[in-house]
Amino acid sequence: MDSSGIISEIKKSLPYFSAKTVAEVRPDEIYLHITPEMFKDACLALHKMLSSPVMALYAIDERKAKHIYVVNCIFLDASKGQWIIVSIDVPEKEPCFESLSKDIHSASLFEREVWEMFGVEPKGHPDLRRLRLHDEVWPEGNYPLRKDFGKVEVGKLSEYKFNKVEGEGVFEVPVGPVHAGIIAPGHFRFSVAGEPIINLEARLGFIHRGIEKLFEGKSCLAALRIAERVCGNSGFAHSLAFARAVEKIVGITSSKQTEYPRAIFLELERMYNHISDIGTMAMDVSFSFPAAGASIIKEAILQLNDELTGSRYLRKVNDIGRVLTNLDDNKKDLLRGNISKIMADFKEVVKILNSSVSFMDRVDGTGLLRKKTAEDLGVVGLGARASGIAVDLRKSFPGVYQEVNLRIVKDEKGDALARLKVRVSEFEESARLILELLDKVDSSERDDFEFKGKAGEAIGYAEGWRGAVLYMVKTDSTGLIERCKIVDPSFHNWPALTYAVLDNIIPDFPLCNKSFNLSYPGNDL
Repeated sequence: MDSSGIISEIKKSLPYFSAKTVAEVRPDEIYLHITPEMFKDACLALHKMLSSPVMALYAIDERKAKHIYVVNCIFLDASKGQWIIVSIDVPEKEPCFESLSKDIHSASLFEREVWEMFGVEPKGHPDLRRLRLHDEVWPEGNYPLRKDFGKVEVGKLSEYKFNKVEGEGVFEVPVGPVHAGIIAPGHFRFSVAGEPIINLEARLGFIHRGIEKLFEGKSCLAALRIAERVCGNSGFAHSLAFARAVEKIVGITSSKQTEYPRAIFLELERMYNHISDIGTMAMDVSFSFPAAGASIIKEAILQLNDELTGSRYLRKVNDIGRVLTNLDDNKKDLLRGNISKIMADFKEVVKILNSSVSFMDRVDGTGLLRKKTAEDLGVVGLGARASGIAVDLRKSFPGVYQEVNLRIVKDEKGDALARLKVRVSEFEESARLILELLDKVDSSERDDFEFKGKAGEAIGYAEGWRGAVLYMVKTDSTGLIERCKIVDPSFHNWPALTYAVLDNIIPDFPLCNKSFNLSYPGNDL
């Protein structure tokens, strides 16, 4: 749909809508620059029209040049393969805009982030507690993503206020932030009446690293290496999303002989993570034999990654406009042979799981996330597809996937078993895609050019194994990064876990948690 089509569709539900400017910057990006007074109504109209959650909402500090903050809200037109960006100017002297959160829940955490990091207030937001800059250590009035941010001025510190569930027989059970396993910290506060969980409040942000601030002033090539370290088990998806944003800015169109290997590595990343989660779901119900089998398969894929690229976790593989690894005939034969062995072992693990009545009983009906709840929360990726929401960026923006007839895997039930089934089917689909894409790789053809940065702004994206990974990158006239907004799928999906555990018992929380397997560092940035 072109910009005129978007405007006419919005006017069907919002007759008085008008935009200050409309720009089709690229075929997949349409910017609507509107007045702040029109912001909420326009976003609501797009939310309903596109059946899209808020995919990102973020601020840019442009006070030095224009005495304003820019607030952008992004929606996805999944059927047309387009990003619709609603943009407003917020005056420096009155930094606020009307909150969307009471009408579009998926905007809530993004608005809290804008308030926390920029001091731009979403007026009417029902809950402006801190996400990452915890009250116990970070004083008020210090906004780290403002351009003039310097040293933190320590002032009055306060205590985080958890929501309280009160009543006869209600008990509160705190878990974390330090856990028994070797995982990142996160605090979970359960309210139970008897055994069933009646409320769960998750508090994250314990490993906030200031990643978005770290990008500022970096060259795109240096920032690419930061991007692939944002989330350790999604390094390739993050580097791909960042690279695609920069490629748009500088006007590079990568060839199919770059995109084929990229798709192969993206699927290898999906495979080693899916089999890891299948195994840990088994481990969380003390079914150790298939968990051990899954660990062997994961290690085989990681070793394969190392032989193909020199990195078990696919780092230093992506570059701007190209990949740095050449899949020659020897590597192609190695990949084919290993995929065959991996799939044989994988089928055995799945057979063991499916034949265990006790295992199936534990996952069936546990951690239920209904489709309506997933839609309201703005859940993405695997978690959404297991609840019947068939959205996948590989289908919306197919590229080379169009040549191999990608099949979107989904389930309708929305429980831990559904998420397990989606993982199993996606693992099998990834193996098929890799073999078909491999036949198209010609190692004699390689993209090679001299990269030169320039000013611009663009959205980069990849469908990682958890879901949509987004990078909104803005560069200055010298090609250095002015602003980089990152959205990992975990940021969308953590709230879903707090709903999925309701009416379950606390001992089933590890299974519910692992069935989503969300990232702490990807969320905390």
